[in-house]
Amino acid sequence: MSLTLSSLPRLLQLCSPSLPVGAYAYSQGLECAVERGWVRDEASAGDWILGLLGHGLRGLDLPVLARLYRAWGAADPDAARRWNARLYASREAAELQREDAHLGAALARLLADLGLDEAGPWRSAPRVCFATLFGLAAARWDIPLPEAATGYAWAWTENQVTAATRLIPLGQTASQRLLVAAGPAIAEA
Repeated sequence: MSLTLSSLPRLLQLCSPSLPVGAYAYSQGLECAVERGWVRDEASAGDWILGLLGHGLRGLDLPVLARLYRAWGAADPDAARRWNARLYASREAAELQREDAHLGAALARLLADLGLDEAGPWRSAPRVCFATLFGLAAARWDIPLPEAATGYAWAWTENQVTAATRLIPLGQTASQRLLVAAGPAIAEA
């Protein structure tokens, strides 16, 4: 499967910061890192964001996203539930679990409203992960897995850079430099 002109807009829709799931409200611990002085400028923000991208996303979220995508593609909702539970249990703190559950439920509501009936039951699931619904949408919208994983990593990174821009604060050019620096790390992940 390759990305087509009809699946590209769907991928862009999933990755858009205007996707109404509330991702802008979460910083994945960056706010605490700024408060403690661990992240204070462009260089330390880059270290923090690229570190999380290279370890957390690359080692956990993206491999589980791939398994979720394949489960949805194989019409195996039991496998999707198992991988969702594993990802949720892997969140290091209750705050990260709540964040993922909020984003996952919001994406489930949106996808159900857009006609993806399989998303409906996940709207009220107490332990739903964003990657679970992202994988469902990517599989149903014929977005190839490599592009879906790249989009997922990009959306996460862009949200982190946006949070750093607000919290440190960083200027727009510094934020763009961080996104440029993240490009190779996203491709590698």
